Amino acid sequence: MSRQIVLDTETTGLEAREHRIIEIGCIEMRGRRFVGEQRWYLNPDRDSDPGALEVHGLTTQFLSDKPRFAQIVNDLVSLLRGAEIIIHNAPFDVGFLDAEFQRAGRMERVAQLGTVTDTVPMAKKLHPGQRASLDALCKRYGVDNSHRELHGALLDARLLAEVYLAMTGGQAALGLASDADGPLGRSPSRQSASPTSASGTPLRVIPPNDDEQVAHRERLAGIVKKSGRTLWPGELPD
Repeated sequence: MSRQIVLDTETTGLEAREHRIIEIGCIEMRGRRFVGEQRWYLNPDRDSDPGALEVHGLTTQFLSDKPRFAQIVNDLVSLLRGAEIIIHNAPFDVGFLDAEFQRAGRMERVAQLGTVTDTVPMAKKLHPGQRASLDALCKRYGVDNSHRELHGALLDARLLAEVYLAMTGGQAALGLASDADGPLGRSPSRQSASPTSASGTPLRVIPPNDDEQVAHRERLAGIVKKSGRTLWPGELPD
């Protein structure tokens, strides 16, 4: 069964050479079903840039007693190894993680641990000319992000997991949002009418052969005989 890790990070700034990771959030799925989550807050040994602090709200004081990256790196490597690693704007997070691996004296790099899937180009291929930010995708797929006042790695990983499932088939198995209105809280009318693969290309539709069509109509006839009504108007058995 395939294993997927939806990952997000928060950092003290935008440049991986100068700044550090302060939060890592991971959602683990097997066979597209939620099986667990993991979050690490990290002491970066430096202050966040003012702009970054406005985004994530994680103060130097809050992070001062948290572990450093080198103290959690073994657990992170074990989690990521062999998985499909799903990230929104992967070059940013991968660049920071690889820089942290290097600082910790580790030889691993993210691309060597698992297969990296970037949901930004996936979204742009599915929705040409449309915004591909996480907020925009949440709105497009009906994923509730009203509680996202500040960015958080685990929160954003949860949202991305739901968006990813919606983009790649509309499955509601994650269980992190209400499904009262349909998959992932979406009205069924907002789901795609055309089946597509994860890459956004149409799935191959194989028409039934003559024997399968005969068996189908015989099955419908049996249902009509027992229930006295048809399931689909216009598809009446002979």
